[in-house]
Amino acid sequence: MTTKHTTPAAERVAVVTGGSRGIGRAVSRRLAQDGLAVVVNYARDAAAAEETLEAITADGGRAIAVQADVADEKEVAALFDRAEEEFGRVDVVVNSAGRMALAPVADLDLAVLDAVHRTNIRGTFVVAQQAARRLRAGGSFVGFSTSVVGTRFPAYGAYAASKAAVEAMTLILARELRGRDITVNTVAPGPTATDLFLEGKTPEQIDELAKTPPLERLGTPQDIAQVVAFLTSPAGHWVNGQVLRANGGMV
Repeated sequence: MTTKHTTPAAERVAVVTGGSRGIGRAVSRRLAQDGLAVVVNYARDAAAAEETLEAITADGGRAIAVQADVADEKEVAALFDRAEEEFGRVDVVVNSAGRMALAPVADLDLAVLDAVHRTNIRGTFVVAQQAARRLRAGGSFVGFSTSVVGTRFPAYGAYAASKAAVEAMTLILARELRGRDITVNTVAPGPTATDLFLEGKTPEQIDELAKTPPLERLGTPQDIAQVVAFLTSPAGHWVNGQVLRANGGMV
């Protein structure tokens, strides 16, 4: 995971945080299939990051994996330094790293609340800072929220609150980057079949949630990756400052 690469001058480069598993892995693979060199960020699971790299290279793509805690500004700065050292530029930043905790407001351990907000709010802010400083003209930043900000399901208070903060940052950052030809958008998935979503839920709960959208199924990581691929492509460059609820028709 430390091999130096020679990047073609025209190749675009993406940094994907939380890129080793779930939606992040699907995004990393899809962007690589679209011809971008991908920096796959991971927090702890080096084996999962290696699996993601293997999948990308098997498809003919180019990628490296870099460990960093998204809420640590020094580690995130080093992550972007590594991207520029290896590939010479950063054109796309996708912040898919996230943390979820489910409990009623009355019962949630405040240490858990702090951990959720550290990753989801501070982490998004730290990554967005580096994106604002490093992205080239024509680039894109994509953050991640959740459709629960709209559906307001019980037990999601801490998680939805943290993601509502991400949504609030979206248009502000887009306006702060005026004149630089950089787009800022947020994707808010609905129920999506990832380990993060499935953990702690009974089969009955999963089945009920799968039937909530009019399309009557869970989303897949690939569904969300296609939305990200559009937003970060030239075809999606007129979409800016938006929160896109990719949820099959939920509120």
